[in-house]
Amino acid sequence: MRIATFNVNSINARLPRVIEWLSTAQPDVVCLQELKCEDHKFPAEPIEDLGYNISVHGQKTYNGVALLSKRPIEDVMVGLPGDDGDEQARYIEATIDTVRVGGLYLPNGNPAPGPKFDYKLGWMDRLIDRTRQLLADGETFVLAGDYNVCPTDGDVYNPEGWQDDALCRPESRNRFRQLINMGLTDGIRAFHPQPHFYTYWDYTGGAWQKDNGLRIDHLLLSPAAADRLIASGVDKDPRAGERPSDHTPVWVELQESP
Repeated sequence: MRIATFNVNSINARLPRVIEWLSTAQPDVVCLQELKCEDHKFPAEPIEDLGYNISVHGQKTYNGVALLSKRPIEDVMVGLPGDDGDEQARYIEATIDTVRVGGLYLPNGNPAPGPKFDYKLGWMDRLIDRTRQLLADGETFVLAGDYNVCPTDGDVYNPEGWQDDALCRPESRNRFRQLINMGLTDGIRAFHPQPHFYTYWDYTGGAWQKDNGLRIDHLLLSPAAADRLIASGVDKDPRAGERPSDHTPVWVELQESP
C-alpha cells in the first residue's frame, strides 16, 4: 500500500500536475492539502476517472484537505478534535483497508511570536492529543501532510536565516519531537537519513533551480505501521512541471496486511 501526501497549493490551479502524477505514480492513498476550494468546487470527476474514491473537507479560498483512495474510505472524521470553534479545514481522518490515515495541513504560524504562532502551537498540542488517543486505541495509523515544521537544521537550506521562522522555532520543533518520542517513525528519514532532502521549494529567488528547499511534508507512522514500512521517497518531477505547486509529493509504502 503506497500512501502519499501532496500539498497542491490550489487543486484547480494544479490539476494537470496532479492528474499527471496520479496517472504515473499510481499511489493507493493520497492526502491532499491546501485545496483552496469548497467541497462542491473540488474537481472530482477527472480524479474519479483514475479509479479513486474521494473524501473532501474544503474551505473557500484557504486551507482544505482531502483523501483519495483506490480502496474504500470508511469512518471519515473531519476536523481535529479539541477545539469546537476551529473553522479552518486542516484535518481529515479515515480508515482505509487496515490503516487509519490522517491527512493534515498544520498551520504555518508566521509571524512568530504572535496570535498565528499561538494557534499553530495549540493545533500541534491537539494533534499530540489525537495521536495519544490513536495509540491508546491500538490503531495502525499514518499521519501525513504538510506539517510546516523543519524538524532539524538539516531540513532547511539556510538554518541561520530561518532560525526565527515559525517553521524552525524551537517550540515547533519540540512538539514535532514529542510526536516522534511517542513512538512514531518519520517515514522519509527511515530510508533517507541524509540532510538536504527537501519537499518544498519557494517560487522566488530561483529556489528550485538552486535546491534551496525545506523538508516540511512528513508521514509519521505508528509502531504497527512502521513494522510494515518497506520504502519511502520524494517524487520531484511534479515540481519541475509547468505551473507547479511549490511542494512535491512524498510517500511511504507499507506491506499489505496478512
